[in-house]
Order: sequence, then structure tokens, then C-alpha cells
Amino acid sequence: MSSDDRLIVALDVPNALQGLQLAEQIGDAVSFYKIGLGMLTGGGLALANELKDEHGKRIFLDMKLFDIGATVEAAVRGLAQFDLDFLTVHGDPHVVAAAKEGAAGSNLKILGVTILTSLDRGDLDNCLIKEGEIKDLVQERAGRAFDAGADGVIASPQEAALIRALPESEGRLIVTPGVRPAGAVLGDQKRVATPANAVADGADHIVVGRPVWTAEDPRAAAQAIVTELASAQAKRPNR
Repeated sequence: MSSDDRLIVALDVPNALQGLQLAEQIGDAVSFYKIGLGMLTGGGLALANELKDEHGKRIFLDMKLFDIGATVEAAVRGLAQFDLDFLTVHGDPHVVAAAKEGAAGSNLKILGVTILTSLDRGDLDNCLIKEGEIKDLVQERAGRAFDAGADGVIASPQEAALIRALPESEGRLIVTPGVRPAGAVLGDQKRVATPANAVADGADHIVVGRPVWTAEDPRAAAQAIVTELASAQAKRPNR
């Protein structure tokens, strides 16, 4: 079975050695991997380079950068030299704009984080985020990130359709974590959907972690998701 780069597998394992072993076990069933902040001190950048240069994989570096503009710009400029595919920053307009400056001249796509898929309204209240339904806040943050130049946004699959409805989303990417195959354990995710539903609602890429790397057979688990993405249920309306 061929891979489908709409599926991004999150290598949320402790270190680069385990990440490489997992990628080798999955083999050609997956062509796109996410490496997050948790592995940064465990050789994450080295793993990203090895998977890209020696195994031909696409890489999503999930750093969720947030700082003053000059610092974000400098950090992104440094990361852009690794010729990776996606990088996340917080979706605040000043952060997105600075990240785009740092990525200038490279193929690195900047994705703005809207609201983390592990948060609900109670969490937002504790963070002093303004009142309103999460879906409305996500749509508003996505629009502002697009206006600031973001190549795409990170949002839960439950908000993908709302974001895709924005005129500003034309030609932009929607990447959705919080995707769980039917029957999978939710883990720390609170706003979830199946792979087919997420794509049907407008997601360009889905991110799946635990349901793949905790499976008895990670390769088979990944292949099952690829099969679901090819199903009729994953087709977008009017396409």
C-alpha cells in the first residue's frame, strides 16, 4: 500500500532513537512525520534531518513558538536552514508575521496555532481568554493568522469546516490534530473526530499519534488510516 501524505504521524516518543525505530517499523506506509517540543532535547532536530535526508520523509516541526517578534524571526530563520516542511507558531498576528519574515527565501510553511485541541472552555476561562464559543474564537484566530500571512493553521477537526468557509482560507492549509480512528482512546484530546470526517470537513492533513505508535502493529494501524482517507466518507462535498 502506498502512503498518503495527508496523514502525519506524531513521533511523540522520548528520544530520536525510538523515533527512528518507529519510523523504520512503519516503513513506506507513512511519508510525513511530526516532531514536537517534547523530543527537542532528545535529538529531535537530528531525527528530523535523518528522516528527511536519508529516508525521504516530509517533516512537520511542532515547536509552537511564541515570543517577541525579533526573537521569533531569529528562531525561524535558524530552523529554516534545515529545509523542513511545516513549523508551528502561536497564531497571534505579530508572531505569525515575524515567523514569515524568518522563513523568507525558504520552502518552510508557517502554521498558526489557533486554540490547542486539549483545551475546553473551562481551560480558556482559567487563561483569561475572552468569552465565547471555542469554535467562534478558533475561526476568528484563524482569520487573523491568515491575514498576517500564515500558510495554514492548526485547529481541531471540529472547527475545520468553519475555517474552510473563510474566504481567507483559499489556498491555505488546515492541519488537524485531535484525530482519532473510531474506537481509539481519546487521551488528552477533548475536541476530536475520525480521519475521514476531518478531511471531509476541510482538513488538508491530519495528525495522529498514540493510535499509531501505541498499536501492537504501528504499520498496520497507519495503513488502516490511509485506507480510511481513501474512502468515500473522506470526500469533501462539492468535489
